[in-house]
Amino acid sequence: MEFFGHVIDGKERESLDGRRFDSIDPYTQEPWAQVALGGAPEADLAVTAARKAFDEGPWPRMGFAERGALIHRFADLIVEHSDELAMADTRDMGKPISDAKGKDVPRAAQNFRFFADHARLAMAEALPMDTGHHAYTRYEPAGVVAAVAPWNFPLMLESWKVAPALAWGNTIVLKPAEDTPASATIMARLALEAGIPAGVLNVLHGYGPDSAGSALTEDPRVDRITFTGESGTGRIITGAAAKNLTPVSLELGGKGANLVFADADLDSAVDWSIKAIFTNAGQVCLAGSRLYVERGVLEEFLERFVAAAEALVIGDPKDPATQLGPLASQEHYTKVTGYLETPAGKVLTGGLGEGWVVKPTVVVDAPADSPIQCEEIFGPVVTVTPFDSEAEAVTAANDSPYGLNAMIFTENLSRAHRVAAQLRAGTIWTNCFFIRDLRAPFGGFADSGWGREGGNFSREFFTEPKAVVMAIKN
Repeated sequence: MEFFGHVIDGKERESLDGRRFDSIDPYTQEPWAQVALGGAPEADLAVTAARKAFDEGPWPRMGFAERGALIHRFADLIVEHSDELAMADTRDMGKPISDAKGKDVPRAAQNFRFFADHARLAMAEALPMDTGHHAYTRYEPAGVVAAVAPWNFPLMLESWKVAPALAWGNTIVLKPAEDTPASATIMARLALEAGIPAGVLNVLHGYGPDSAGSALTEDPRVDRITFTGESGTGRIITGAAAKNLTPVSLELGGKGANLVFADADLDSAVDWSIKAIFTNAGQVCLAGSRLYVERGVLEEFLERFVAAAEALVIGDPKDPATQLGPLASQEHYTKVTGYLETPAGKVLTGGLGEGWVVKPTVVVDAPADSPIQCEEIFGPVVTVTPFDSEAEAVTAANDSPYGLNAMIFTENLSRAHRVAAQLRAGTIWTNCFFIRDLRAPFGGFADSGWGREGGNFSREFFTEPKAVVMAIKN
């Protein structure tokens, strides 16, 4: 059985007390690896290492070109080890290997390349003054970053946090989700191989409450906390950070609305809508789990949509042909299936599969206030609701405590702009889904998060902007 340790101050290590926990393969439901189980003592060691590397080490003092070259080498190694990294995520959480290797690993490498280049090329401000003075801005690294990552896109979302923090000269303690620890350790090994100094990227394994996670986020030596996960956990982390006035970036839950108008290209709308809810077995915070279809095309859309859902290949995620695997853990399977035990509305297709599999499930006629319609299920379950007017569609889409993203399918350009302006969500996709420009802001409204990351928005979070004002002698 493989072992994945903490990576602290450049060394992979056991916990101080030698404790370990098993990582479970959701397809076989058997342990496939053992992982060091950390707590407060290991969190202290990791923060101490990151603090020393920031306060005394070369990383924050390097030029952008020198740092960027090491980060690009790191990205090269990620690509070279794509098989290992992809299989780690597949075995940890049941992600289809074709998605892990074909999408997540390349995107992780791209995250590192983008932020290395963005930091080097980003412009600061020169502010000429007419009082015999000149002002300009500097963006200094913030310090020690605590990055708490989720289990649904382990490597990719870890890289989304680590890459900008590294590029701007910070040091990091990364705590991956306990369900998906492997790729984080592999990534830290590769960082050291790339020449990134010891203590710059540390990995801490363990649980959250009263354990490694809480010790990390409560540590006053941490200068930034970035978290992706469930909204309730985000509130707990915010409370801990508030005691130390530590800035926090939160990317939380979602219940994305997907609006299909009668003038949409139905072939495209069906294809994207299938991807929006059934990718990664629906374990996507951006999932289009509330599907609203204009009544005039509802019957035709549903016929095509249900057929496409039923055509998805379910099976062993290690098989390249598999499109939908099991849910990530027994705990999560229990949560998702709870919504299907006494479903509100009519199930057109789907339901329980073998093991921890939930088949692509399509529900119609769910009451607007039912849990299946209102709560984030985080599984391959979509509700479909008709609408009769643009105003009705917008009102329904905004009737949610979440506001991470939404989708619009229409061939009417004016409607696309009009509706996008009215939807209260951080990202609006029109006639597509999951297309990203890494310069654009990413984050959500209301219960979907706090703050934005991406491009200059990541720079604002991972740096301390500084004004320099100089007198000019005549």
